[in-house]
Amino acid sequence: MNSKIRILLAEDDENLGVLLKEYLQAKDFETDLLPDGEKAFKSFQRNFYDLCILDVMMPIKDGFTLAREIRAINKDIPIMFLTAKSLKEDVLQGFKLGGDDYITKPFSMEELLFRIEAILRRIKAESKFSGQTVYKLGKYTFDFQKQALISDDQTHKLTTKESELLKMLCDNMNNVLERNYALKTIWVDDSYFNARSMDVYITKLRKYLKDEPSVEILNVHGKGFKLII
Repeated sequence: MNSKIRILLAEDDENLGVLLKEYLQAKDFETDLLPDGEKAFKSFQRNFYDLCILDVMMPIKDGFTLAREIRAINKDIPIMFLTAKSLKEDVLQGFKLGGDDYITKPFSMEELLFRIEAILRRIKAESKFSGQTVYKLGKYTFDFQKQALISDDQTHKLTTKESELLKMLCDNMNNVLERNYALKTIWVDDSYFNARSMDVYITKLRKYLKDEPSVEILNVHGKGFKLII
């Protein structure tokens, strides 16, 4: 990472807040800890952040109110809620306010880290896979945003990696998609394990498209793959 990911952490429990801050800093995240929603909002106005982690139950200004004010300034910044409640209504309210995830106390530090990394991976993928999102593949329509391959009689849901790989093939339609470029974009590195994994996904995509004779995914020896329409 060239520059550290910067996190706004709003948590009124001093012991938990310090523990979370120290853990995140040890994992190479630059973290600002604020004890209430009001101070957190002022810090958000003054500084740039990549991610917000907001406790729901805070004095002066609660996490939901803070999230609403943050969203008014930046509609795209990812927000994760920390909550002692697991009530469905609270979870739904968090998502309605544009929350990306929530985690219920008590939680493990490892779970928090996994959730943060998942959000950051999604944001990174969305920035890489911008531009055209709907493609015509013979009788099929591929909708990248919906992660779906659609024909007259059925809709086949794709996994995230299937969608990302098919989009890269579509963006390079009738040209070679270089193997290493696809690996490093989708799987981050081109290890042997990831290369084998990509081959499995190519096989799955061929299976999904096999009923359309005008569409073919070719192996280009020593280079990569080519989607032929």
